[in-house]
Amino acid sequence: MPGCMGRDRRRVSAASRSSVLFQPIVRLSVLLRFGLFLLVFGWGEWPGGSWAGAVSAVGDGRSASESTWSRLIVEADRLYLPTKFLKRMPADFIRFEFDDLRTYAAEYHPDDHRMVLNRSLSFNAAGAVLKPLRAMTHQELQVLYHELFHAYMDYLTTLEEQGGEAGGTPELLRFARRQQACRYGAATIVPLAQRPHETEVRYLTEPESWEALNETWAVFIGWAIWTQLEIQGKHHGRTERQKEQWAERLKTAFSHGEFRGYYVPQDAEERRVAQKRFLGKPSQLSWGEVEVLMAQVLDFSEELVKWLKRSQKVWSDGETPASC
Repeated sequence: MPGCMGRDRRRVSAASRSSVLFQPIVRLSVLLRFGLFLLVFGWGEWPGGSWAGAVSAVGDGRSASESTWSRLIVEADRLYLPTKFLKRMPADFIRFEFDDLRTYAAEYHPDDHRMVLNRSLSFNAAGAVLKPLRAMTHQELQVLYHELFHAYMDYLTTLEEQGGEAGGTPELLRFARRQQACRYGAATIVPLAQRPHETEVRYLTEPESWEALNETWAVFIGWAIWTQLEIQGKHHGRTERQKEQWAERLKTAFSHGEFRGYYVPQDAEERRVAQKRFLGKPSQLSWGEVEVLMAQVLDFSEELVKWLKRSQKVWSDGETPASC
């Protein structure tokens, strides 16, 4: 792109030698083209305001994903959103793609670490780069963090397979394995989505129980991001009133059974009946799982987690299932 600007400057110089009359017109033309460039690539949306970042972001392959990743973390920090778990992942781990998704707002494919987002989450809906986080709605940020959490669990699993560690984070994976065995191996499901109060117990296969856990946890992460944005508004930080609102919303969500994931049945015959099996309220997220996710993923302080735990104790019995 600097070369293109050089050619433009030479054209202006040539025009000035041939006719002073046309000099303002040519300069105006150059300015208009430059302004169009900034509009298309969103000058102010990349850290540092340099167009080098913009050009690399619209490339393909790993370079585009790395640029997107760096920008995402910077913008999330500015919005006071959790970033510690994001910073543990390498910049080239996730490959971002955009498509006209019909059934889901986003998809994550662990086999090739690929995140497919709806084009509405791209800049100007062009399907090239992720749009600025500050331009996203609360619901869009909820969806994005839901998928980012899937990517994080995929990253931890990849580390486990490679025998590596990432600053103590495998602790979350060990905790997940325990919960998978004791809470999601035999789970209460809702056979018919239209009848959420009719449940039955199913013994899930290992892939099914792992997916059920991951989806349940991701539902909570997305909910927490949406709740934080709704409560804080333009006032960042956590006041006493905001903490109380968070606790009340958490209580209500548990009461309504909102923290429930799903799994895709492995049996082909069952998939003909239902593409997804949603967990019932008795198998929703436990308070023990909430504590771990708040501390290890959502960047909640130890003091805040303890405060929320104390407030949780005054809730009526049976609202939250017991953890292992």
